[in-house]
Amino acid sequence: MSTENLSELLEIRRDKLKNLQDDGKDPFKETHYEISAHAKEIEDNYEQFEETKVSIAGRIMSKRGQGKVSFYDLQDSTGRIQMFLKKDNLPDQYDEIKTYDIGDIVGIKGEVFKTKMGQISVRVSELTLLCKALQILPEKYHGLKDMELRYRQRYVDLIVNPEVKEVFQKRSMIMRKIREFYDARGFVEVETPVLSNLAGGANARPFITHHNALDIPLYCRIALELPLKRLIVGGFDKVYEMSRVFRNEGMDATHNPEFTLLESYEAYADYNDLMDMLEELYSYLGREVNGSEIIEYGEKQISLQAPFKRERMVDLVKEHTGVDFDVMTEVSEARDAAKKLNVDVADRNSVGEIMAEVFDAHVEDKLIQPTFVTMHPVEISPLAKKDPQDPRYTERFELYINGAECANAFSELNDPIDQKERFMSQVQKKSDGDDEAHPFDADFINALEVGLPPTGGLGIGIDRLVMLFTNQHSIRDVILFPTMKPLEN
Repeated sequence: MSTENLSELLEIRRDKLKNLQDDGKDPFKETHYEISAHAKEIEDNYEQFEETKVSIAGRIMSKRGQGKVSFYDLQDSTGRIQMFLKKDNLPDQYDEIKTYDIGDIVGIKGEVFKTKMGQISVRVSELTLLCKALQILPEKYHGLKDMELRYRQRYVDLIVNPEVKEVFQKRSMIMRKIREFYDARGFVEVETPVLSNLAGGANARPFITHHNALDIPLYCRIALELPLKRLIVGGFDKVYEMSRVFRNEGMDATHNPEFTLLESYEAYADYNDLMDMLEELYSYLGREVNGSEIIEYGEKQISLQAPFKRERMVDLVKEHTGVDFDVMTEVSEARDAAKKLNVDVADRNSVGEIMAEVFDAHVEDKLIQPTFVTMHPVEISPLAKKDPQDPRYTERFELYINGAECANAFSELNDPIDQKERFMSQVQKKSDGDDEAHPFDADFINALEVGLPPTGGLGIGIDRLVMLFTNQHSIRDVILFPTMKPLEN
């Protein structure tokens, strides 16, 4: 459709609105409409509704017929139902109704019946225009296919692509089931600040804002960890929070600057306990959300049945590259090994950091079935307890499914002296130019000195979890309003 023709059609819609307003029928003055049933409810329970008068509201999605009988499709929040419009039943309204457009929102009253073709319909006896659509919805058979436009105009995407709404309905169900899982285990859901003086709890670049009254910079949180651990210090044994965090990083199929994170902390538990709990959670969600512990993702079948595979990071690197970082003590040797594997580690200054880079480049995308990758190097785990048998590594794991990290957890470091030393190491990295290094948090050290019991902490990226359970391959397909670059004026 040419721009000229589109402008003409938009102008016609505005003319129709003006005519209605001039006749004292301004649809935007309607404030309330009583609804007694929904489309899917009627379809699923037709015998109960047959020849019963109902009141429904929704959007006109198609128009068929001419003369004295017309068939419109009405779409509400649950689905579609056919409207049977006959001039004899609407003698004073029928001619006006014929001028209504696809996209207009209406309320209808009438009896439920089946047409000769067996189509469940409403024999309309009263119709109220509740909102005049001044824009034109995408044409039925071509729909809204431009992905960029779909994300920018999600409201239109939800109208014309019903399967999109199903994804977000399932997302809501997943979050509800996660809360049920945690609540049943005695966890307390809490809320912690979005803005703080320091952006801690993870290695990431924060968003920075300014508080005018205090004249200080504030940071949008990059994690939930440190406030939640303060609550464990304060006497809560089990806490969790599921909320938005913000990281000033790039965007791709699995990253969005604003995303939903679940973090939970349990006193007197360690990372082995958390692996057991996480297996239970994923199996539970498989059954409750998808009806099976076997889920389809693209062409793959992924089993969420416990137990999941558990492997040390260093062993996985050796398995997939032939390089054994476990026996290396010199950074130069590790650099040479990474170079042969075509991994750039110019800004990495320890064997552990270099091994982690090799893992990212050569291993993680091969972990399709659920796998706990354990024993992360201490250099990349500033908040995790060291392994008592080998202090080069920590009691930490990441869960990988379909080649993507889905969860991160560890036995929390509760030694304030060790924690202070690791913070100082991070501060040095930051002074050397690492924008993602962890800041020094003096109050958190003070909290540890008050006393943090042995604690297991877990973080789950909810958006990636939803991607898995809804068979979506971009994080933007599971976030209602993903971050987008502004259009040029």
